[in-house]
Amino acid sequence: MSAARPPEGAHTAAEGEGIPSIAARPPEGARTAAEGTGIPANPGAPPRAAMGQSHPHESARAQVAGAAHYIDDLPELKGTLYAAPIVSTVAHGRLDGVDASAAMALPGVRAVVLAVDVPGDKMLAAPERDEPVFAIDSVQFVGQVIGLVVAGSVQQARRAARAVKLDITALPAILSVPDALAADSHVLPPVSLRRGDAARGLAQAQHRLSGRLEVGGQEHFYLEGQIAYALPLEQRQWCIHSSTQHPGQVQHWVAQALGLERHAVHVQCRRLGGGFGGKETQAGHLAVWAAVAAHRLGCPVKLRLARDEDFIITGKRHPFCYQYDVGFDDTGRITGLRLQMAANCGFSADLSGPVADRALFHCDNAYYLSDVELTSYRCKTHTQSHTAFRGFGGPQGVIVIETILGDIARALGQDAQDVRLRNLYGEGRSVTHYQMPVQDNILPALLPQLERQARYRQRRQEIAHWNARSPVLKRGIALTPVKFGISFTATLFNQAGALVHVYTDGSVQVNHGGTEMGQGLHTKVAQIVADELGLPLHRVQVTASDTSKIPNASATAASSGTDLNGRAAQIAARQVRDNLAAYLSALDGCAAHDIRFEDGQVRTPRQQRRFDAVVQAAYAQRIQLWSDGFYRTPGIHYDKATLTGQPFFYFAYGAACSEVVLDTLTGESRVLKVDILHDVGRSINPAIDIGQIEGGFVQGMGWLTTEQLQWDGQGRLTTHAPSTYKIPTTGDIPAHFRVELWPEANRADTVGGSKAVGEPPLMLAISVFEALRNAVAAGRGTDAHAPVALNAPATAENLLRALSGQ
Repeated sequence: MSAARPPEGAHTAAEGEGIPSIAARPPEGARTAAEGTGIPANPGAPPRAAMGQSHPHESARAQVAGAAHYIDDLPELKGTLYAAPIVSTVAHGRLDGVDASAAMALPGVRAVVLAVDVPGDKMLAAPERDEPVFAIDSVQFVGQVIGLVVAGSVQQARRAARAVKLDITALPAILSVPDALAADSHVLPPVSLRRGDAARGLAQAQHRLSGRLEVGGQEHFYLEGQIAYALPLEQRQWCIHSSTQHPGQVQHWVAQALGLERHAVHVQCRRLGGGFGGKETQAGHLAVWAAVAAHRLGCPVKLRLARDEDFIITGKRHPFCYQYDVGFDDTGRITGLRLQMAANCGFSADLSGPVADRALFHCDNAYYLSDVELTSYRCKTHTQSHTAFRGFGGPQGVIVIETILGDIARALGQDAQDVRLRNLYGEGRSVTHYQMPVQDNILPALLPQLERQARYRQRRQEIAHWNARSPVLKRGIALTPVKFGISFTATLFNQAGALVHVYTDGSVQVNHGGTEMGQGLHTKVAQIVADELGLPLHRVQVTASDTSKIPNASATAASSGTDLNGRAAQIAARQVRDNLAAYLSALDGCAAHDIRFEDGQVRTPRQQRRFDAVVQAAYAQRIQLWSDGFYRTPGIHYDKATLTGQPFFYFAYGAACSEVVLDTLTGESRVLKVDILHDVGRSINPAIDIGQIEGGFVQGMGWLTTEQLQWDGQGRLTTHAPSTYKIPTTGDIPAHFRVELWPEANRADTVGGSKAVGEPPLMLAISVFEALRNAVAAGRGTDAHAPVALNAPATAENLLRALSGQ
């Protein structure tokens, strides 16, 4: 058998490894072996070496040393200019003119860029086409970007932007959900979802309650603010560095604004300093603005928002208002529910449709609703266009049903834990109100386990005795569950691609469509690939997210980053491994499934070889050492017209028990103890998963206790800096903060049996809100069975209002 001559040195590299120079052909169909929903296990594989271990975050050392590069750390090309936004000072008005003469007279100013300078589509490429690149003839909120000043330095640009004079004729502004409902002001039509006969369930109920609830929004407060750096290249091509969760959308938006095909725009993001949903769509604004300015001037332009600008320009978590009417029996089981949910969407649709849809899908949380009537309003107000935020409407759905159940328990004089257990999904009660079967429910086992571990029943009695002796300080405790659907509700986004390159020294490079925003996605993907190839983790490197490598990638959102990109990378790595196994099986006369890849070695029944030696020899025989991988989530479907189907691949579950103390004289409160039992499936990286649980919980705690967004009567956001907007600090984290992982693999076919972990833990913090409501009930000195009217966030002012019954 003859073979082509290998490159010089290739044969000697294989010497001592028993690899003669012969060619082997991968078996027919090797490329399609991984198609379908399941991937067979690595034949004869030992226990996972990289997966399941608490490896450090792949950028941890660089971040601690200050060597991890973010966009503002990148070397700037010669001739780079800097942009600053010109923003509306009026909530709603007619834009009659822009006088930039004073700005242009300032040192260093090169240009003022307005809507007329957009060479392509003057509307952003959002689905509803309801948002201009720059304001054209009207303004819709205080902070809307009217244009840019471009100058030789950041400070020159910002100083000049403040010197631009705007001629705006004020018009009536809608600034609240009640006003929007009264004016029939919506960014999208209302949506209704029904099951059974809610009217009959309410009419025949043994007991009935009605109430209202308001839940505020939340600022993303990522450490790295919104930023983009636009570089014009040769032949009408562009490179965009964007701090984005969705490089593909940035590519789309920039191309449309510049009047180009998408292949002319290359978007890259090595890492971003936090996103939380705020950089899913709204990073695209910065990229488009910078690119339009760079097109106008023919040179690179960087745009980085100051923190105050970021606050007033970008959207938040959607504030919600609720009205409900609930019927229930003597045990607390819900027999009928009529619920109205009204989302403050801001001035444009952005992602408000799917956010409000997910709130509808999650207003059951963990509970079966037999007869329910839901109405969702997507209200237009003259404020920032609210957008994705960790949980994506899920938290706004979960909190209302937990509030309702807390008041049902209070009305009946029962323990809320018992009421929650009686309402859980279970046998004969296992289909959601949107017609999806709940087949993986672990809460009937998880909740009692946490109850025992946290000593919930004993502590509840101890707290009751303590409250009876304490006239001013009152304690509260609550245990609440979470059931969170994992997948994009828009089915088309549940797909991912990846590339795996094995180099001739045995090192591996991986690229996938997800973005690394600190959540550890790249670390987990590297662990997955390392185990597929049987390599130590340090031999695998994940590179920057890049639209020129993985096209049409979905946003890194919906907690699906690892599920989608990890499985795509696993498929790609497995195809390379199968090529190597086919080569060695022909060489050693054995079956491919008898070959093991582990500990940097490749073992056949005949002998053991180093992985790098196998790779070098395979290269010499022209065996393909790279592959792409593609994955699409199986078995999901969703009818947007009826809001029914199976929008989620599986559910992630968890529960938290929180104890708080409330000063009834000042309204101040503190979280004393938190116990969490959370379901991450078979963890790929326990340290990262626990970090996500802790971080999600604390962020949710901030949303529900201290983070209050306040607009004045003119539509100006008054809480636009850390001095007035209070996120949790280390001093707010309780000394007793225990997190444990539920010890069961995902029952769905996911990579390594893992489960998503990014968003579900945020809703565990609803236990803090419920504990505070219980403390209010203990402190108000009135009817113990009356509902507690507490709006979120539970600031000192709101707690005092609840204590006084206002």
